[in-house]
Formats: sequence, structure tokens, C-alpha cells
Amino acid sequence: MSKLKKIPKFKNEEEEAEFWSTHDSTEYVDYSKAKPVVFANLKPSTRTISIRLPESLIEHLKLLANKKDIPYQSLLKMLLAEKIEEELHSTAR
Repeated sequence: MSKLKKIPKFKNEEEEAEFWSTHDSTEYVDYSKAKPVVFANLKPSTRTISIRLPESLIEHLKLLANKKDIPYQSLLKMLLAEKIEEELHSTAR
């Protein structure tokens, strides 16, 4: 590989973003030396929604969450994610 160019110092993120939008990073970075990394502490973005549920369903959810010793909203997210994954896999067949 040819000699890499030196990455300039930037005053702020805006200046850096402008630079990278007009330059090819392969002239500055040797990607053959890159190593995979895992960012274990990153949380996925969340968005608040409003949903109407029957009170009895919420009470059953809270009881189940209490038995599992987790917050009911966390349990709801888990159950919803599991069911969506299940449906996506059954639809793909």
C-alpha cells in the first residue's frame, strides 16, 4: 500500500464532517489493520409511543412482571420482540 496521508486536526465535528464528506478515507486509513469490535454498552434508540390496552391486560402483565421480578414495561418489550421475531420467521417460510 502507498504511504498514507496524515489526518488533519479539526476544530469541531462540523469541520471534520465536511472534510470526510469530500475526501476518501482509504487515503488516510489502512483498513487491512482494522479489527472487529463490539460496543456492548450501546443501547438501541428508543421512541415513546402511546398505546391503549385493556386494564385487565395491563394488570395481568404487571402480575407476570412481578413474578419475574422485572419492570412490566420491560416485560412488554420482551414479549413483543419475541412475538414479532416469531411472526417474521413464520412468514419467511
